[in-house]
Amino acid sequence: MSSRQSPKIAVLKGGPSAEREVSLSSGRECAKALRGEGFEVIEIDAGEDLCAQLAVCQPDVVFNALHGRFGEDGCVQGLLEWLRLPYTHSGVLASALAMDKEKTKEVYRAAGLPVVPSLLAPREEVEAGHVMAPPYVVKPYNEGSSVGVYIVQEGANAPRMAADMPAVVMVEAYAPGRELTCSVMGDKALCVTDIVTDGWYDYEAKYADGGSRHVCPAEIPAEIAAACQDYALRAHKALGCRGLSRTDFRWDEEKGLDGLVLLETNTQPGMTPTSLSPEQAQKSGLTFGQFCKWMVEDASCDR
Repeated sequence: MSSRQSPKIAVLKGGPSAEREVSLSSGRECAKALRGEGFEVIEIDAGEDLCAQLAVCQPDVVFNALHGRFGEDGCVQGLLEWLRLPYTHSGVLASALAMDKEKTKEVYRAAGLPVVPSLLAPREEVEAGHVMAPPYVVKPYNEGSSVGVYIVQEGANAPRMAADMPAVVMVEAYAPGRELTCSVMGDKALCVTDIVTDGWYDYEAKYADGGSRHVCPAEIPAEIAAACQDYALRAHKALGCRGLSRTDFRWDEEKGLDGLVLLETNTQPGMTPTSLSPEQAQKSGLTFGQFCKWMVEDASCDR
């Protein structure tokens, strides 16, 4: 950071991805919290003129509140490295790896972490017939927030997907059970949250009022909670993440520890006060403002 008495923080929000609205919400809340911690804050809607906007405001640190492609896949991280600006969350490689769901699974497997079978397939083949025995899930391999997810149950036809689905999609075996998640803050795994919904934890369940209920800490056996924390930390390290990450799980209670599998790791988790990671940080004694301040102080530039 520079020698300014009040460091200037540029909060990146919005952007061009399918998760723009989520990012705008995260960015607003983080900017408000950082001002409450005494920082000078500039909010930037990250568009094609991002480089020019950063050159004008000359921040000490960039708080990356972007979600989805461009902001979460290594692109913005590469720009910030080139500009030599310290920024929050993971660097270029970890961001790119974690955004590619199949590459993430390859890293998980190499690290000995449990996952369900999956494959990449041309969209045309997936729509023409089952490329995997149902039940299975079809989704973009490089989106977040459950954007474009299709669940194909036993006895169902092959899915007919929306026109904006990519040419190549990810198909993975359906993992039954409870939706669990655990954040990692630096080198520490936080508590586990049980996400309770009436159905699939889709985009609406994640962001609509009353769409889901968070039980934090999760009311699960100590063995399962400890395994989630261990797996989340190992995934964080295996992918090369830094700062904050959050790993999502499915747990089939009937199978005990053998029923726990990793789904994905988020390098840019949602950041409103009621989002999953801030809730877990709050259980560790941090206010939302203190949590955001920690991320600013943890910011770095790999170059």
